[in-house]
Amino acid sequence: MRELPLGHPGTPDLRSPARFLLWVARGQLGTLALGIAYGVVWMGALAVVPALVGRAIDQGVAEGDRAGLLRGSALVLAAGLVSAAAGILRHRTAVVNWLTASYRVQQLLVRQAVRLGGSLPRRVPTGEVAAVGSHDAERIGGAMDIVARLAGALVSFVIVAVLLLRASTTLGLLVVAGVPLLTAGVGPLLRPLHRRRTRHRELVGELTTVGADTVSGLRVLRGIGGEEAFSKRYAAASQEVRAAGLAAARVQSLLDAAEVALPGVFVVAVTWLGARLAVAGQVSVGELIAFYGYAAFLVLPVRTVTEAADKFTRALVGARRAVQVLALEPELLSGTSAEEPPAGAPLADGQSGLVVEPGQLTAIVAGVPEEAVAIADRLGRFADGGEVRLGKVALRDLPLEVVRRRVLVSEHDPRLFTGPLGTELDPTGTAPPERVLAAVATASASDVVEALPDGLATEVDERGRSFSGGQRQRLVLARALVADPEVLILVEPTSAVDAHTEARIADGLAAARAGRATVVCTTSPLLLDRADKVALVAGGRVVAQGTHRDLLDTEPRYRAVVTRGEEP
Repeated sequence: MRELPLGHPGTPDLRSPARFLLWVARGQLGTLALGIAYGVVWMGALAVVPALVGRAIDQGVAEGDRAGLLRGSALVLAAGLVSAAAGILRHRTAVVNWLTASYRVQQLLVRQAVRLGGSLPRRVPTGEVAAVGSHDAERIGGAMDIVARLAGALVSFVIVAVLLLRASTTLGLLVVAGVPLLTAGVGPLLRPLHRRRTRHRELVGELTTVGADTVSGLRVLRGIGGEEAFSKRYAAASQEVRAAGLAAARVQSLLDAAEVALPGVFVVAVTWLGARLAVAGQVSVGELIAFYGYAAFLVLPVRTVTEAADKFTRALVGARRAVQVLALEPELLSGTSAEEPPAGAPLADGQSGLVVEPGQLTAIVAGVPEEAVAIADRLGRFADGGEVRLGKVALRDLPLEVVRRRVLVSEHDPRLFTGPLGTELDPTGTAPPERVLAAVATASASDVVEALPDGLATEVDERGRSFSGGQRQRLVLARALVADPEVLILVEPTSAVDAHTEARIADGLAAARAGRATVVCTTSPLLLDRADKVALVAGGRVVAQGTHRDLLDTEPRYRAVVTRGEEP
């Protein structure tokens, strides 16, 4: 059996949803073929049971051949045992096929999320990505699951048709013509079902996004009294999903009814015609019983075919959504320059005029915070714009992995992931323990770690929700310090901590980063007073530079931003 998750999910064919499904199938062709073989044996053995029963009755009852009856009974038992064994193996293989396809899609999504990086949330709603990774991946897996049963259904139909043609041309032709017509009878339902499921799927993704946004901002909503407004918004969106679900369910109910009614009508027709042939003496009693067995058995392959059509419709809807996410290209292309600047090279942003010198603590002050964030994004190459150079090499010419290794941007919104806190602070697992503890101390987070039941081994809750905003901010700062990059860019690293804690962080930051470049986007006087250089930004450009105290004395615009209009 295949090990999951896969070592490498492969390069998908994204030209269309159908091609994507075929690509997924090709990736597990061996287990699909094995499942098809088991499915054919399983349903084929079931298909011959009515013929064996009819023959045993004719020989043992009508002709009084006890030995023939025993032989026929033994053959029926053997066919049942073969079918049971093949059915078990078919089911096990089908589960493997389902899981393999689902895991493959999920791994592709995770790889795409890593590839797109921070641009993914801006281009695809969080709820949409979550829905593709759960519901749509399962639907694609469901299509791989039913392939084995579909193959068995088709082969068993051929077997039954041949057996009926040998016994009665009339009944054989009825089956050969009737089963395809029954299957085609559900065709008109598939197109509207596909369309309504696509709409329902879109609304589910939108609703998931609304729910995720509401939950993540619940604390803020309570603070401004906006819970009721967002509750109404979610209720309205959920009603749209409900209406779309009901529209799809109406067609689904017709399809489900057709799966039961059409085979039932067919069983009645075959049984009635077989009985007339038996009364007319054209078939034996055993053959009549076999005819009924065939008719009852054919319900299974007919329902399997209609179920397969339903699952393939679901899979196409899911594949379309998956392809839309997987086809996204990164906003930032990796450079190919083989020339890497030497360590300690200055980092310069041509658009703003800011130069980050090695070994210095540089602060960026902006009356409009978004202007400072834009500079940080350009310096870390999370956004293109202007000419950013590391030494003499343009940042866009360097491979992204080189930029990420040498320049680290710690954003304002503190995010923690699940897992042991020690692993969260040192994701690579390469930092010495003393560096981790020193970073925790510099970030003034020692009290946070000491208060945990298992220290650094404590499991972090989802998104770090068990920590306060200030605690999360300090732990995120510690994580950035543990990485110890050549250039560290911090965006408002102390906005959620009290003044005493902020003073301790300001005192330790310069010492901890001695010899390496550090950029802090802040308006905190405590941090600004420790900076080697402060750059005032207005209109996206550096308009003044100097120390904090010099700028307070000489630059009214700086004083207005830092003191918020109050006298220092």
